[in-house]
Amino acid sequence: MIPVVLATGNPHKLVELRSLLDGLPLALLGPGDLSPDQSFDGAEETGDTFAANADLKAAHAARATGCHAIADDSGLEIDALDGRPGVNSARYAGEHGDDLANNAKLIAEANELGLVRPLARFRCVVSLARPDGSILLRGEGACEGQLIEEARGGGGFGYDPHFLVPSLGKTFAEVSSAEKNAMSHRARALADLRNQLAGVLLAEGV
Repeated sequence: MIPVVLATGNPHKLVELRSLLDGLPLALLGPGDLSPDQSFDGAEETGDTFAANADLKAAHAARATGCHAIADDSGLEIDALDGRPGVNSARYAGEHGDDLANNAKLIAEANELGLVRPLARFRCVVSLARPDGSILLRGEGACEGQLIEEARGGGGFGYDPHFLVPSLGKTFAEVSSAEKNAMSHRARALADLRNQLAGVLLAEGV
């Protein structure tokens, strides 16, 4: 089993990553599984794309722990808002991870422009870094939907209560974990990564 650090402090995301990577010959390590000398603070997300930020986070975790590391960067894009909130999704209202404030700001902006259920897209890039911090590979995925004003559902996190999947007639906060993991942007990015992984790791000699 290859030890791989999952470089996220978000417990919801950690659960998703473990589920989506289940069955691979990897020992998936969360922050709580690391020894004290492997602990690390989150990398500063200074990239202007999801790929750049995923690379930064994976490389930072890999160098700090001496293990392969997987990190993702993801967010919501509204075309009618010039792609906002995009890479700033987690800190859109100013404070990182304030879901209620982020949603309130986004809905207010959509309402100011008279947008009714504008097209929305969750996008994700997942990066796998070698222990030296170099990037081994990336996976990418997206899921199309609509932004709705009313929050629906008690599950999920982030913008999930306001992200409607028309084919299901439900928001991401209303579906089960299994349903979400079958079609989410993160699921598709990790599926892309999984498809590349076996051959790449074999070529790397790990």
